[in-house]
Amino acid sequence: MMNWLRTIAYQIVFYTGSVFIVLGVALFAPFGERAVIHHAHRWARLQRWTARHILGITTRLEGTIPEGQYLFAAKHQAMYETTELQLILGGPAMVLKRELARIPMWGWATRLYGSMAVDREASAKALRQLMAEGAAMRARGRSVIVYPEGTRVPPGETPPLRSGFAGLYKALSLPVVPIALDSGRLLPKKGAKRPGVVTIRIGEVIPPGLPRREAEQRVWEAINALELEGRVGQAAG
Repeated sequence: MMNWLRTIAYQIVFYTGSVFIVLGVALFAPFGERAVIHHAHRWARLQRWTARHILGITTRLEGTIPEGQYLFAAKHQAMYETTELQLILGGPAMVLKRELARIPMWGWATRLYGSMAVDREASAKALRQLMAEGAAMRARGRSVIVYPEGTRVPPGETPPLRSGFAGLYKALSLPVVPIALDSGRLLPKKGAKRPGVVTIRIGEVIPPGLPRREAEQRVWEAINALELEGRVGQAAG
């Protein structure tokens, strides 16, 4: 019962505050991308504050974030990491589902922030557009974050990477920083959220220019490191 009460209070505070922050983007849009990013991070800090003080959820960061321009490839289990990683990584441009980019006002705000929308079907045309937009982001000096599984997955699941990752990896020709996490344990898609610590693990940098299968395999293993370790532990037990 207490977890449900926390969850309801979190939703009221976070989503009410979100409305005002998203509407406020219009005030910062005339001042350029950096101003929009700075304002948008207020939303990420709101998420962090409500998670910590209402849900009792904090983050433990393992590993070191390298300096420079990268393609970040992260596991995706909850909405939590989509804002938390923006703060931790310094505001990379993001790849998101096209249906999210169509949300009134919010979609417009994400485009100002720096986003690339991709269709779930990953048609050849959509992938070409994603690669072109990614190359433009690189030319502007932006790092990019992608969730290469394409959607959030329940804890323990390790689906293959979507084809869009390989195209983006080739188009950007940037080193990849894989990121593993376990947010789904505490923030399930359905049901009450639970207090605890979310682990975010920064993996070893993967160089650009690798053959597609090798790059995908290394990224897959790295973003699923916590899941794979859990299976080993269960087998040993």
